[in-house]
Amino acid sequence: MDFSPQRVVSLQPSATSILAKLGMLSRVAACTRYCRDVCPQIAEQPHTIVADSWSAQSAQILAAKPDFVIASVPYQLDAVAEILKTGIPFLALSPRTMTDVYADIAKIAALMGVPDRGALLIAEMQEDVEEVRNRVEAGDSPAARPLVFCEEWGKPIILSQPWVAELVSAAGGEFLGSPAGKPTAEAVAAQNPDVILAAWCGAGDRVPLEKIVRERGWSETPAARNGRVYCVRDELLNTPGPALIDGLHALACAIHPEVFGDQHPGLRRIQNANFKMQK
Repeated sequence: MDFSPQRVVSLQPSATSILAKLGMLSRVAACTRYCRDVCPQIAEQPHTIVADSWSAQSAQILAAKPDFVIASVPYQLDAVAEILKTGIPFLALSPRTMTDVYADIAKIAALMGVPDRGALLIAEMQEDVEEVRNRVEAGDSPAARPLVFCEEWGKPIILSQPWVAELVSAAGGEFLGSPAGKPTAEAVAAQNPDVILAAWCGAGDRVPLEKIVRERGWSETPAARNGRVYCVRDELLNTPGPALIDGLHALACAIHPEVFGDQHPGLRRIQNANFKMQK
């Protein structure tokens, strides 16, 4: 008899994307509206839309008649209380590193009764990371590691998460600052980043690159002078699941275009090289 969950409510795109890669998307009874950005095929099956882990509502969850709920960071105390109020079994994920991401995949795969699929997915992701790392090291200048600034939010500036720092390293860069830190614009400029990357949560690819370089006084950084300022689609770096591998390839194109080329569908390069400060 199969005791694995048959109707799952997914409160984060990362969980939905993992379920999709495991071939379990048909069991998603409800998910967030953001899940479609990472997993557009969810639109092809019946499901309801619910609030995410930050603003979960018990009534919405119960209306989907689930037998399991999966949530992941970021959380808000009131939202967790709403999830617990449902009385539905609840898996709370809180990844920080790539190892955590792999462990979460293994947990969900085991929960859904497909541990072998989880092991295969993890192995494929790890192989992709090593392939990128090996291509960088085999390049013409394997010792050259550009200094890479990468942010997940702009006001205030918040650096990307530890898993992004690991991917930057795998793509041949040196991550500027401490992951999830909050540096000032002046502190970033003083370190002269070679590459600037912005992947704002919830912004897709709509980060105003020219504006942030101009207003933050970054026009004299090596990154701005060389036009190496990029927007990476939000879901590729801020969704701790299989989508991170696509994000890794976007990072590789930005950090080492001489090895990987400079084109990736999830990567947009700054267009205007005139960064005069506004009075």
